[in-house]
Amino acid sequence: MEDFVQLLKKLSEARGPSGFEDEVREVVIREMEPYVDEVVVDKWGNVIGVKRGSSDYRAMVAAHIDEIGLVVDHIEKEGYLRFRPIGGWNEVTLVSQRVWVRTSDGRWIRGVVGSLPPHVTPSGREREAPEIKDLYIDIGVYSREEAEKLGVTVGSVVVLDREFAVLNGKVVTGKAFDDRVGVAVMLYALRMLEKLPVTLYAVATVQEEVGLRGASVAAERINPHYALALDTTIAADVPGVGERLHVTKLGKGPAIKVLDGGRGGLFIAHPGLRDHIVKLARELGIPYQMEVLYGGTTDAMAIAFRREGVPAAVISVPTRYIHSPVEVLDVEDAVNAAKLLKATLERTTPEIVEKFLDKRVK
Repeated sequence: MEDFVQLLKKLSEARGPSGFEDEVREVVIREMEPYVDEVVVDKWGNVIGVKRGSSDYRAMVAAHIDEIGLVVDHIEKEGYLRFRPIGGWNEVTLVSQRVWVRTSDGRWIRGVVGSLPPHVTPSGREREAPEIKDLYIDIGVYSREEAEKLGVTVGSVVVLDREFAVLNGKVVTGKAFDDRVGVAVMLYALRMLEKLPVTLYAVATVQEEVGLRGASVAAERINPHYALALDTTIAADVPGVGERLHVTKLGKGPAIKVLDGGRGGLFIAHPGLRDHIVKLARELGIPYQMEVLYGGTTDAMAIAFRREGVPAAVISVPTRYIHSPVEVLDVEDAVNAAKLLKATLERTTPEIVEKFLDKRVK
C-alpha cells in the first residue's frame, strides 16, 4: 500500500489545471511507460498507453489528469491579480489560500488569495461568503509593471498550493485527488496486469473539469468495444448529513456507479457491464458500494455515446471534500479499486463483450 501512497503523492502535488496539464502528464508518462507496449500523446495532450492483448477487441480506461484552477483576467495597477474560475469552485474554499501562479515562461510563483481581516470588515458582513469577482491574489508586488516583469499576464493560470499528507494510517489528504486518485488506480492496475483478452488503451485524459473534452477526443480515436472511467465520487459521511445523502462512505470499498449527472442529463452505466463488475467484486471478495449520484459526472458520459455507442461504466473512489484543498480518502478503497479494475480487464473476454454489444443476447 505504501507504493500506492507514494504514487498518489507524486500525482497530487503536480500542478495541472485544465488545459495546462503538462507537469502531470510528464509524471504519468514516466510511470506508465514500463508497463505498456506503446505510449502516445495526442494533439490535445491525452496520454494513451497501449497494452496489447490476445484479441483485437479494444477496452478503454479513462482517468483525468486536470484539476480545477483559476485564470488571471485582470491585473490591478497595484499588482493584485483578479481571476475567474476554471471548473467548479465553492468560493469559500478559496479564501486565505496559498496558490501557485504560472508565468509566461512556464515557471510557477507563489501567491495568496487575500481577504479583509475581521477588524476592518464592514459591520454585518463578517460572515458573508465572498464571490469570486471580489477575491484577488497577492503575489507580493506593488505595481502592475512589477507583476508583469515576473511574467504574470492576463491568461496566467493558477492552482492551489497544498501538500499531500497522511492523516491517520491509510487515510490521506491533499489537493486534486479528483482525479489524480483515478489516474493512480489506473497506473497501479497496469503494474499488476497479466494476460489480457483484449487490447487495452489506458488514457490519462485532459480537460475533464471543463466539459469532458479529452475523453471525447480519445474515444473517437480509439473507438473502444467497452470502456471504464475511473474517478472520485462524493463521500458525504460527515456530521450534519443524513445517511441517505452520504452517496458513499470512506473505508467501505470502491463504488460501482449506477447513475450520475444533474441538470445537464443523467449518465446511466451500461447495465450489463455494471453487473459484470459487481459479479467480479463478489467473486473476489472485494468490498464495494453502489453509487447513485445526482450531481456531477465523469468521462464515461463523453465516451458512451461516441459513434455507434460504447458500453461504459465507472469505478469510483469515495472522497470527502471534493473540489477543495483538503480532499480526503482511504487508500485501501483506492487499492481495492485497482484490484477490481485489474479483474475486470483480465476477465472481460470477447465473448462477454459481445453480450454487451448486442442487446438481444442474454
